[in-house]
Amino acid sequence: MTKKLFVLAGEVSGDMHAAGVIAELLKARHEVSVFGIGGQKLRALGAELLYDTSQMSIMGFVDVLKHTGFLRKVIRDLKKAIRREMPFAALLVDYPGMNLLMARFLHELGIPVIYYISPQVWAWKEGRVKAIRRDIDRFLVIFDFEVEFFRRHGINAEFVGHPVIEELDEITLPTREQFFRTHDIASDVRLIGLLPGSRPQEIAHILPEMLKAARLLSRDYRTVFLFGRAPHLDDSAYHLLSQYKELSIIGCSAYEVMQFSDLALVTSGTATLESLCFGVPMIVVYKTGMLNYLIGSILVKLKNISLANIVAKGLGSSERVVPELIQHKANGLEIYRTARMILDNAESLEAMRRELLAARDKLASASPSQKIADILQEYL
Repeated sequence: MTKKLFVLAGEVSGDMHAAGVIAELLKARHEVSVFGIGGQKLRALGAELLYDTSQMSIMGFVDVLKHTGFLRKVIRDLKKAIRREMPFAALLVDYPGMNLLMARFLHELGIPVIYYISPQVWAWKEGRVKAIRRDIDRFLVIFDFEVEFFRRHGINAEFVGHPVIEELDEITLPTREQFFRTHDIASDVRLIGLLPGSRPQEIAHILPEMLKAARLLSRDYRTVFLFGRAPHLDDSAYHLLSQYKELSIIGCSAYEVMQFSDLALVTSGTATLESLCFGVPMIVVYKTGMLNYLIGSILVKLKNISLANIVAKGLGSSERVVPELIQHKANGLEIYRTARMILDNAESLEAMRRELLAARDKLASASPSQKIADILQEYL
């Protein structure tokens, strides 16, 4: 008899992390079928998706308000499907705005709730710990410092390791020589990576400033720019590139950007953590709408916002391994000046690389996907 599992992964990264778990689960239990919200990777595993992650890419307070009607419809449809299928368990991945709401509903139905990748309540909205304590059966976290934080709030958080480690172990990249030969890159050029994010809203705010900085850097150095495109976005998201035809820009995967860049300009988010694992020196950039920024600056408690600095230096530390340029500082001229200071100091570049690689060990190297698949089997 088929056993139903509800999965809610509302973002591209969540789809990737959830797919790793489901792939391991299906190897052991062929009778399981998945339904819910996900993206390309969950669909490839046979999941029945009520909504796709591309429809759920809604971020920021203002954007959420604009899409309230749509989000209410999504929640209604999910609740209807859950009542109909009555899954043996629910795997909720990150995406706290909707997942914590659904956790309450699932809990009231008596469906076990496994939450993977904690809301960053250590940064903001600490009041969410009450909902976590009340509605979630197994709370699986990806940073070791989260265990102690949640213990203080009476929550038994289980550290499973960060999925980025196992995901990076599975990819195959060309050698430096192969990459240079394929793209006809001279050996004496500076390679600067551009990672403007995976959401259209991020790209609209951040890509223009990255390209302004790139234009300035190209006047000072013999430079090739490695541009990491989000595979789920079409060309319209990157229309601005056509205005910078004088720059030598090579489109490639985000991981190739991280592997081969001398310095990367990275939008704050998971990409900073992935870049940390590659040990690539970086400048973290973030910019959003002014209203979103003002609300966020009131609510967020952290001194650093990038995961690279938080993992490397600790949750409450104000020290930084990599510079962070946020909001008004995230402009082309400031990015350019910061990049120049780093590029012109070989010792600084190497020290940054060493510290980032050392911090990778804090993410653990065990397989979280296998651990979580084993936990789901307990509920079967």
